[in-house]
Amino acid sequence: MTERRTLYPEIDPYDTFVLPVGDGHELYVEVSGNPQGRPVVFVHGGPGSGTSPRQRRVFDPDRYRIVLFDQRMAGRSTPHASTTVDPQVWATNTTGHLVADMEQIREHLGIERWQVFGGSWGSCLALAYAQAHADRVSELVLRGIFTLRTDELAWMYERGHLEHVYPDLWAEFVAPVEPARRHEMQVAYHDLLFDPDPAVHLPAGRAWSGWEARIITVVPDEEGYAKAVEPEQAVAFARIENHFFVHGGFLRQGQLIAGAHLLADIPTVIVQGRLDMCTPARTAFDLAARLPDAEFVVVPDAGHAFSEPGILDALVRATDRFAADRTG
Repeated sequence: MTERRTLYPEIDPYDTFVLPVGDGHELYVEVSGNPQGRPVVFVHGGPGSGTSPRQRRVFDPDRYRIVLFDQRMAGRSTPHASTTVDPQVWATNTTGHLVADMEQIREHLGIERWQVFGGSWGSCLALAYAQAHADRVSELVLRGIFTLRTDELAWMYERGHLEHVYPDLWAEFVAPVEPARRHEMQVAYHDLLFDPDPAVHLPAGRAWSGWEARIITVVPDEEGYAKAVEPEQAVAFARIENHFFVHGGFLRQGQLIAGAHLLADIPTVIVQGRLDMCTPARTAFDLAARLPDAEFVVVPDAGHAFSEPGILDALVRATDRFAADRTG
């Protein structure tokens, strides 16, 4: 059996900066790897997870110029989602705003075209960006495909689905919500998460973020769970996710699958865990059907997280192959 690929060694950024993008938002941006290398932007998940040093390591640092950024209100970007419930601030955090932010980062760095790499929510934002700016995308590497269609969101957050797989964890997830409102979990959670009282929004944030952290890997990741339920991170992550989810991602229903034909000329790799309980394989299959020339890798022993061995192997092999192709 071929040995699975894993992360490249740890590296530090050679450039970090804060980029004002309008509406009072400032984004943390970092660049690492080879300044003359193939440009790639890592689009983090959540929405709301922010970036981490491990994400630099999916790319060969000798061959890539690696751009990471924290999306609006996440990570080291400001204002932070854990500190404000101001509706005017939240109104300027939409998919359209994030697509425009990516263009502003690209232009600021003087990049003509770049590889766009995203998983989970990052795959959604990557698809939205690529469909709006196909001429600026050299390749797409997508993992755990998520497009915020109604049935995708219902799978994770409404009754009758994952409660049958994880009844104990589901019970913890619904606990903050009054029984009379458990038929509308996303809306009910919105009221809890955006309540200014920490006694209300903190346990809700920990329950929401902990639910996702528990089900994204086949083998439980206790370290990942502990980080997910840290108060500031839990509230920020839960608020941003819920904000996007109750608004359907600020997308038309089915928009990203219907628009996939716009990406036909972009070399694309789709990586999907067969056992993904967070973003089930149905959406990846729907996308692959619209992109018959894409490489579609279904990893039989993996769930959702990019850190799972089979997922990571497929992603590193994809980035290595594109790095070797200097025609893009």
